[in-house]
Amino acid sequence: MAERLAASAATLRASAAATPFARRAAPANRAFFSPSLARARVGLRAAPSSLPQKARAVRCAAVAMASDAAQVKAAREDIRELLRTTHSHPILVRLGWHDAGTYDKNIEEWPQRGGANGSLRFDVELKHGANAGLINALKLIQPIKDKYPSITYADLFQLASATAIEEAGGPKIPMKYGRVDVTGPEQCPPEGKLPDAGPSSPADHLREVFYRMGLNDKEIVALSGAHTLGRSRPERSGWGKPETKYTKNGPGAPGGQSWTVEWLRISKRNEIRIFWSYLQMLLYLRTQSSRSMRRNMQRTKTHSSETTLRLMLN
Repeated sequence: MAERLAASAATLRASAAATPFARRAAPANRAFFSPSLARARVGLRAAPSSLPQKARAVRCAAVAMASDAAQVKAAREDIRELLRTTHSHPILVRLGWHDAGTYDKNIEEWPQRGGANGSLRFDVELKHGANAGLINALKLIQPIKDKYPSITYADLFQLASATAIEEAGGPKIPMKYGRVDVTGPEQCPPEGKLPDAGPSSPADHLREVFYRMGLNDKEIVALSGAHTLGRSRPERSGWGKPETKYTKNGPGAPGGQSWTVEWLRISKRNEIRIFWSYLQMLLYLRTQSSRSMRRNMQRTKTHSSETTLRLMLN
């Protein structure tokens, strides 16, 4: 799935989409986004840490290896300039999502549990089918990594993704840094951890992938809504058209097929507005549409997130 963007929400508030994923899918720095910390932020009593001893040890290591704050701030400005000149928002969001989307809540050991650990910089993982084209994102980010060596790849990928969301009109995501990089390709996750665009049973497949991360049905829809940013390129994913009237002249590198007309902007509304007459030009995948959903779209132009949830996953 090309330019797959998993950090904003078109079907729910984008901030609601980003928060649970960042809280649960970040690996080595789980303490930064733990449920107990989330409760403390809203004024409730924080529960004792439920992390096993091994996970707590990893957490301490993450704190000790935190990226330099001054370099993070400077790198963010360089990323903003990169976005202004290359319009690379979608692929940078996809980079952050694909590095984090291998997370498995059922595995205690790090880095076996996957997640945002910088493993996507290695060729063995870049060659996974779901990561086709992400070498281009790495090429964009590498000069910034070289300039700010104290920032880990794991932090830099998430910083780039969050900054791209903000610059595309999405929310400013409160980020914490201190993720630890894996050290070699032997620590990369096996292929098959990320969603497939055309599974035989879309709802079952999505639930299998996202439940593994600790996410629920509503969060599946929210993260799928991130496709409002970006395009699919058939030479990468096998999906979509080579170009449409909405993509043939860019911005950025021309071509591909988008899910929306304004594919470099993130909607802040709680509703999906799909106009049936556009679907000959706009892309939808089996994991995003069913016969019942298409029939219902012919009857109404607007869905609440709850309606979309029922149509997608039933």
